[in-house]
Amino acid sequence: MAVTVPAEEAPKPLLICLLGPTASGKTALAIDLAQAMDCELVSVDSALVYRGLDIGSAKPDYPHHLVDIREPNEVYSAADFVADATALAADISARGKIPLLVGGTMMYFKAFLEGLADMPAAVPELRREIEQEAAQRGWAFIHAQLAEIDPESAARIHPNHSQRLCRALEVHRSSGITMTAWRTRQAREQGPLPADHYRVVQIAVCPRDRSVLHRRIAARFDAMMAAGLLSEVAALRDRGDLTIELPAIRAVGYRQLWDHLNGDDSREAAVEKAKAATRQLAKRQLTWLRKWPELKWIYTDSAGNVLKNEGSDHMPEVQKPLGLALKYLH
Repeated sequence: MAVTVPAEEAPKPLLICLLGPTASGKTALAIDLAQAMDCELVSVDSALVYRGLDIGSAKPDYPHHLVDIREPNEVYSAADFVADATALAADISARGKIPLLVGGTMMYFKAFLEGLADMPAAVPELRREIEQEAAQRGWAFIHAQLAEIDPESAARIHPNHSQRLCRALEVHRSSGITMTAWRTRQAREQGPLPADHYRVVQIAVCPRDRSVLHRRIAARFDAMMAAGLLSEVAALRDRGDLTIELPAIRAVGYRQLWDHLNGDDSREAAVEKAKAATRQLAKRQLTWLRKWPELKWIYTDSAGNVLKNEGSDHMPEVQKPLGLALKYLH
């Protein structure tokens, strides 16, 4: 007589998270995995959600969920992402496929995997007020203000990370409660997380040599410019309903070229600033990843192959990231 496995002991369905800094080869590996394992890709990228941000966001041709779902004059929050990704993962899994979340917006990943406090909604008037203070007195002054009321958040947020600083101070000014207190409340009231429903495997891919990543960033931005990125930014600017304060226009590359079109920088200076900003983005992403729990790394060489000492002693002379990723997943 057949034995029925109790529901609580049944194996959990697989959910894959593929992370990495910009230009690390995440998308190529995700597509390879999707074709090898019948996955559906869910974008974890705060720029790809916006229509019209195509060249500068390196929008992929391969189908991804959560791409082109907002207009650039709209805001898409981490809470929006958690709600959308949670529903998508359940739907994909229910259809017998594997949800594969891929991208470089670490805050989205963290919110999805660990939960997100039900914090106050954004208040544009307060944000403009804080940004005006910063323009007059500098972001170091804003950071010092935050340190007085919420030292825990101030310790987590770099003084140069204006968007996170602004949000932390905005939360306190709008609610009278610090972001740290909101997160403490969340920890007490936390509901089920993805790990409660899925076997979550988290993989990071990145060149071991930082200079390889920097060369890729420079080459990719040059290719974007050759493909018409400046014209794309000009078309967004000509709409008339977009400003530099919107998250879409603050995306790396778009902000620097927007400033150029406003006459603040030459084309050459804007390109160099965009490359530098992209390198800084990659640095911040790697800082997140070094502290990431339960992360399986795939380090690659300049050709995009797995470094020889990262696999087993019996690995082939040349191994693509897919081979090591499949090993991690089985």
